[in-house]
Amino acid sequence: LDRSTREIELGLEYGTPTMNLAGQSLKFENGQWVSESGSFLGDRRELQRLRKRNQQLEEENNLLRLKVDILLDMLSETTAESHLMEKELEELKQHSRRKK
Repeated sequence: LDRSTREIELGLEYGTPTMNLAGQSLKFENGQWVSESGSFLGDRRELQRLRKRNQQLEEENNLLRLKVDILLDMLSETTAESHLMEKELEELKQHSRRKK
């Protein structure tokens, strides 16, 4: 049943869903949350500030991920070199024992 039929036949009137978020009263209309006062004019600057901060944090996060990737590559390279050196050292020890 669609909403109007339910309301007529079953007497169900739910009303518009509403919520209060950070002091801002919102209602759900036409598939979107809108301010009950009609607009977010007072919050537009705050929204822009938050978007700018979000962009800065995303860029910082990307930079940190890149740094972590570089450090992991450096660690892998150092570990591989260490294993090669250990192998060479063992071979030299074995070669030295054979000569004695």
